[in-house]
Amino acid sequence: MATASPAAQTLPATTSPGDGAWPAIVAEGLTRRYGAVTALDDFDLAVEGGRIHAILGPNGAGKTTLLRLLTGLVEPDGGWLRVLGERPRPGSVGWVPSGDRSFYLRLSGHENLLFFGRLYGLRRRAARERAETLLEQVGLTHAARRPVSTYSHGMQKRLLLARALLSEPTVLLVDEATHDLDPEAAERVRALVRAVADRGAAVLWATQRIDEIRGFADSVTFLADGRVRFEGTVDALLAHAPRRRYVLRADGRGPEALAAAVAELGTLHTVDAAHVLLELAPGAGLGAAVAAMEAAGATIRDCRQERSEGEAAFFALLEAAA
Repeated sequence: MATASPAAQTLPATTSPGDGAWPAIVAEGLTRRYGAVTALDDFDLAVEGGRIHAILGPNGAGKTTLLRLLTGLVEPDGGWLRVLGERPRPGSVGWVPSGDRSFYLRLSGHENLLFFGRLYGLRRRAARERAETLLEQVGLTHAARRPVSTYSHGMQKRLLLARALLSEPTVLLVDEATHDLDPEAAERVRALVRAVADRGAAVLWATQRIDEIRGFADSVTFLADGRVRFEGTVDALLAHAPRRRYVLRADGRGPEALAAAVAELGTLHTVDAAHVLLELAPGAGLGAAVAAMEAAGATIRDCRQERSEGEAAFFALLEAAA
């Protein structure tokens, strides 16, 4: 891996940035330290236009550090990176930070977007029209003329996305965009970001929540302690989940009879006098197991998954990284 200082960063001579051969976002051997703490260690990445790549990991994994490097807000201590064939510089990409303290709180949402649109080089009329369109898309038309100081945290998160989309960026970096949003607002944000990618932009989506990237992200990197622990498709990451486990409340038959009924589908463990834990074998279905228990004379009163498949994979990768 490359370990050049920021001043000495060079790209391989075999390919020229801008000749169409480079991905929209590319990094190799990327390292960033804060004193004795290595926030990002020997990190590689390539994201092409039209793709959504998720960066998944717990707090302190290095996700925000990576995004700050890609915006040009901080410089790497080693390795190199390019965004659209150039070294990152502030203002060169669409950027949705995790915090919401970067607006003029006394100005309205519309006035804030108009100001930033002009700052990005849009003419006044174009900035006004773009602001109105984006406020509608993020569901803030009703609050467009209100001071941002009156916005909830979730409303400010949506305004951050609107601001990031003002210049119709070809690279969009998103840090915890759906944190504190209700399900409808979160789905609206994901749909907008998916539309941006469908128009050809490269999107980097940082999150702690694995379940929100299923069916949304095209690929994922799992970070822990600044190092890559997994890279591939979301389905491949979910394959790291241990066998599915369900807690059931079953009346009418004892645990030994129920265990015998599902012996070919999984294993059954007693939780307490009223509940059992069913651990399904690979390829076995929950419906078939419930049907087998009911055929044996049990009545299933309640059933819940002990942990979602996404959460299970997340914790399995964390345990492997420890």
